[in-house]
Amino acid sequence: MATKSEGPVTIKKYANRRLYNTGTSTYVTLEDLATMVKSGEDFAVFDAKTGEDITRSVLTQIIFEQENKEGAQNLLPIKFLRQLIGFYGGAMQKFVPSYLEVSLESFTREQEKFRQQISQAFGATPFGPIMEEQVRRNMDMFKQAFSMFTPFVPRGDEAGAQGEKPATATPAAAGSDLEELRKQLDDMRKKVDKLSDGEK
Repeated sequence: MATKSEGPVTIKKYANRRLYNTGTSTYVTLEDLATMVKSGEDFAVFDAKTGEDITRSVLTQIIFEQENKEGAQNLLPIKFLRQLIGFYGGAMQKFVPSYLEVSLESFTREQEKFRQQISQAFGATPFGPIMEEQVRRNMDMFKQAFSMFTPFVPRGDEAGAQGEKPATATPAAAGSDLEELRKQLDDMRKKVDKLSDGEK
């Protein structure tokens, strides 16, 4: 029986921006890579000349193309993008990646669990409205969780209304904020675990 090769598939990016899948020995597009992601196939992208790992930048390009695809529904709300940009260079920046990763993993587990429950209960019966309601509930939960960061982000509009520059946090205040954030993250993880276990 054939076994899957260990590790991610290697994709090489050449100077002409062409992407080469070394696993299939074929040239691929960003759309092809998006399909690989959706099917759970792991890959890493390297600059063919320098050998630099550029997976992050290529995945970002895929998101950009998906968001700008004609006729497609946008996944990232403008408010979310503004909040995300606001964390760059801030004291909370190093906490955001792990927080988003945990939140999305929990969201994915909850969705998969719901699909399985519906499939067992209804079989082939259409359940579009039910699924939509669950998606709405999970999105509300995710947005509410992400909004916990908002108090730590400088509110430029409020500062402008006061005619003052945003106050610079003192080391003591920053330490207090970090401790409060850790507590909120722990609480959020506990709540997410309860949701995943089907508890209220």
